[in-house]
Order: sequence, then C-alpha cells, then structure tokens
Amino acid sequence: MAKLLYFAWVRERIGLAEEWRDLPPGLADLNALIDWLAQSGPGHAAAFADRTRIRAAVDQQVVPLDAPLGALADGAAEIAFFPPMTGG
Repeated sequence: MAKLLYFAWVRERIGLAEEWRDLPPGLADLNALIDWLAQSGPGHAAAFADRTRIRAAVDQQVVPLDAPLGALADGAAEIAFFPPMTGG
C-alpha cells in the first residue's frame, strides 16, 4: 500500500491532500501510475491532464515521471505529486 500526497493545485483538483492506495501490479513507472490514477474520477483526471505541469517525489526524493516503481517493492511507501517549484 502506498501513501499518495497531493500539493497545491493538484490537491485542489483532486479534493484530497492524501490517500492510501493499493497499487495494481505491473505499473512500470510513475507515468503508468498517473495513467491509472487519472481513471479514478474527474478530479484525478483534471489534476493529471497536463503531465508537463506535474512533478513527483518518492519517499521525499524528487524523481522524473519515468522513474521505475520498482522502489515500491523495496519498501517505498510515499509518492507525492506537485506543480513545478519556483525559486526566489
């Protein structure tokens, strides 16, 4: 089971700050997870409609969306989705 965290407008569109999900077997990477999550309902679909505006972290480590989900089998428990960060 993975803890999914949503921040900023991703959270607003989904309507949740976090949720626990049993991930289906065979998800190769975060892109596949996003595809699966987008089918969860209109809020998830809206949040993940433009992948260029999504960033992710696995266990608080920022990773690209093509990062394999094999780490989840090795005990990773938290995946966060958020918009690009800005400096300043």
